[in-house]
This record gives sequence, structure tokens and C-alpha cells, in this order.
Amino acid sequence: MTRGERVLALLCPDWPAVAAAAAAGVPADRPVAVLHGNRVVSCSAIARVEGVRAGVTRREAQSRCPDLVVAQADPDRDARLFEPVAGAVDATVPGVEVLRPGLLVLGARGATRFFGSEEAAAVRLIDAVAVAGAEAQIGIADAMSTAVLAARRAAIVPVDEGARYLAPLPVAELAAEPALAPSERAELVDLLHRLGLRRIGDFARLTPADVASRFGADAVLAHRLARALPERPPSARRPPPELSVELDCDPPIDRVDAAAFAGRALATRLHTALTAAGVACTRLAVTARTEAGEELSRIWRCARPLTPPDTADRIRWQLDGWLTHRDRPTAPIVALRLEPVEVVAAGALQLGLWGGEGEETERARRALVRVQGLLGGEAVRVGVLSGGRGPAERITMIALGDELTPAADPSQPWPGRLPEPAPTLLLLHRPTVHLTAADGTAVEVTDRGLFTADPVRLHWGRRQWALLGWAGPWPVDERWWAAAEQAGPAARAQVQLDAEPTEIRAVLLVYDAATWHAEGVYE
Repeated sequence: MTRGERVLALLCPDWPAVAAAAAAGVPADRPVAVLHGNRVVSCSAIARVEGVRAGVTRREAQSRCPDLVVAQADPDRDARLFEPVAGAVDATVPGVEVLRPGLLVLGARGATRFFGSEEAAAVRLIDAVAVAGAEAQIGIADAMSTAVLAARRAAIVPVDEGARYLAPLPVAELAAEPALAPSERAELVDLLHRLGLRRIGDFARLTPADVASRFGADAVLAHRLARALPERPPSARRPPPELSVELDCDPPIDRVDAAAFAGRALATRLHTALTAAGVACTRLAVTARTEAGEELSRIWRCARPLTPPDTADRIRWQLDGWLTHRDRPTAPIVALRLEPVEVVAAGALQLGLWGGEGEETERARRALVRVQGLLGGEAVRVGVLSGGRGPAERITMIALGDELTPAADPSQPWPGRLPEPAPTLLLLHRPTVHLTAADGTAVEVTDRGLFTADPVRLHWGRRQWALLGWAGPWPVDERWWAAAEQAGPAARAQVQLDAEPTEIRAVLLVYDAATWHAEGVYE
């Protein structure tokens, strides 16, 4: 789409909730909410009628709507189920660009010429999406960001009226669409609100010089949005052909996991070429060719320059959508191609002062991706801090390249959680050990959660150590509702050993079924 061309945005409202309901086979009349970190990030219109809102906790949402169907956030699922919708739109009006699952844009001029008017084009696209099994709203305006905000209200903004249309909207709309705004945009909105700038028009009336001198770089982009100006500066340019990268798949690929592995390696090659050219990609075309000669292609547009993980995610989402769709290719994929459709100067990808995708990080990531390609996706996993009480529960292991989503929210209070410090090494096999008192009798835990005697020695296999100190025991009552299944009390304790400096100095013990086990060691 060219500068100054009218833009059509198509929005499937509450798409994460719609996709979650479709994947689980939930009827359309049931309220649905999608959670991330134990908080609602998306919900259906029926759930909103019952009082469910984005940002509330799971417990609060279920108290407001007891019949609520709860699902976890899954970007892969959202992208996979959105591909039929994008395909239906592309078959009606070619030139689709996906901003995120549930939202796409395209040039309005061709559709208007073919169908006779912008209103007629909107009706035809809504019908096409309905045939694909989804609901859609259309927004049309001079700038892409204005069209996206208009799509949230199913509005067609007259030519040259974008700023006037946006002026009365709440300033919070500047951060409402994640495809247009980074996560830190919410802080800017809060600041503007405290300064008394409650409407987008109030913010738009500030001069660009005032915004640039008083706020951050993102505020300049938000100010352009508020004035209905194009999102990107005119320096954005078509990349040279040599930046495109292609991978011949041998053997051919017909599984999503294999395609995702190949896509990660291809993403690394693409960003190596972009870095060498001093540019960053903002629009990416993903193309696949099959043994039967079929060619599938989709363009992804991003609000900010893509990073290697961003690119790998979009490749995985797109391949998942193609390979699992009912109209999937008739033959395996034999070639993958990534083409940067639009690039900006590399300075647009500003990294943090004390970290980022440096050379060492990229080199390590490429090595790990290669290991994944050789051994499989689960061969390389990274730990994410999770919520829980025991040390093993507080780590969620996730395959490299997947979304780093913990199994439970670590910010919750978690009463009964093991006190700090956490062990540096977890012993998943939990070897059996013995605690003894001064008279040599075994030290156990009573029903009241106390030692039967002060421990003075730890026996571990053929080794034994005197104790310099101990802490605990701390009762473990995580499964109080299933107490009948437990053989006696459960507890944890920390013990400090009188050992050599090169040996284990402290151990985390867990007492379960009348037996002590070593759960972790401290170094």
C-alpha cells in the first residue's frame, strides 16, 4: 500500500476469546475469558455483559460470571485459527497484511473500484469473513492507525477528516490496540491523563517540538497517530532483493514442528543479512512453496521493527495456520522464503543500554536453534520464573522460541512459599536421606509440623555430616483437600552441613510419607 492511499482495517473483535471458544468447541452463547498471568486479557461480549473486564483476576471474573469458560492465552492458537479468515479476505481483495491475529489491513482503493464504493467493499468483506465462521468490523481512513481505531467502532472516516474523527476519543485509545502501541504506551497515557489531556484532540494540539522535547520517542509516534498522520516516517524504503533469504527443505516438511524449526533458522539468516545492511524490517512476507508447485504467501506488518524472536514467532504462526487449515496444501513444503517488504534504518531498533540482542546472545541463540533442528524442539528449553510454593514449582521449562509464559503467576502472594534463598541446584530424583538426633534416633515431623527432636546429623548414602544449623520445618499443605491420600504430614527444612569448602554446604530437605528426601542443594 502506498503513501496517501486510503486504508481498510478489518477487526475480528475479541479474537483471542473467539479462537479459544472455537478450539474448545464452546457454544456461542457461553461467556468466555482468556487469561494471561491469572488476569483476563480478552473476553467475549457476553462475558462483558456479566461484568468481566480485561485486567481483572480470574477469581474476580468468575465471581462476576460463575458460568464463565476460562482459557489460557495461546498466540499460536490465535494465529492458526485466524489464517482461514485472512485467506477469505485475501481471496476477496488481494493484498492483505496481518498486524496480529484478529486484525489485518489492506489498501482500500482496489476494493472500492471493484465493488463501487467503500461501503459496498466493507459489506462484501464482512460477508466473506462470516462465511469463514467469524464476525468482523471494518474501519476505513487515510492513515492505517486511524483506520484501525475506526474499525473498533465500525466507522468509515471521510477523506481528510482523520484528525477530526480522533479528536473527541479518550486519550486511552492511543494505547488500546497492541498492534499500534508498545506496552509502555500505557505509561504515556497515564501521564497525559494526569496532565489534563483527556482527549486525543487535546494531545494533538501540542506542537511536535513540545512533544519531542518533553516526552519519549514513543510519544512522538503517538502524537503522529493523534494527528492522523502516517505511522512511519518517509525514510521507510523498499529493501534490496539480496536481503531476501530462502531455505530448501530436504526432506520436505509436512509437520508444524519441523516447519517451525526451519523457520527459526531462516529468521536468524534474515536478521544477519539485515544487520549487515544496517536496516531493520517492519513488513515481512512469508512464502512457502510445495512439491505440487503451490505457493502460499502472507505479509505481516509490525508497529515496531522486528527482532529475531518476533520474526520466528510470525513464521511459526503462519506455517501453523497453513498446515492445519482444512484447505491445507496438497503436498509437503519444499522451500521457505522470507522477504523484507519494508525496512527502516537500524537506528529504529533501539536496544537497551545494558542488554539486548548483542553479538554473543545472537551467536548462542543460533547454536541452540541448530541443536533444536538436530534433536527436536523440546531438546532446548529455558526456565521461566513461575508461581508456586516449592522450588520446582517456581520454574516453568519452555522450548526455546516459544512464548515465555509461566504456568502460574509469580506475582501472587503464594502463602507457604519456601523462604529465600532458593537452592541453586534442584534434585529432581529426590534421593532418600536420613536425619538423626543426638542419640541416633530418626528425626521425623509431627502432625503439628514440628521436629520430634533437634536434628544433629544428616546421612546421605554412605556419607554423613554433622549439622551446623537448620531452619524449619515448614509444613507443606498444598494438597489439603486430598489429605486422605497423604501418609502423614509433609514439610520442608534447610540444613547447613559441617563440610569441606569443596563439598555441599547446605541442603533443602522435604519430608513426605514419613521419609526425608534431598530436594535441592545450595552452593
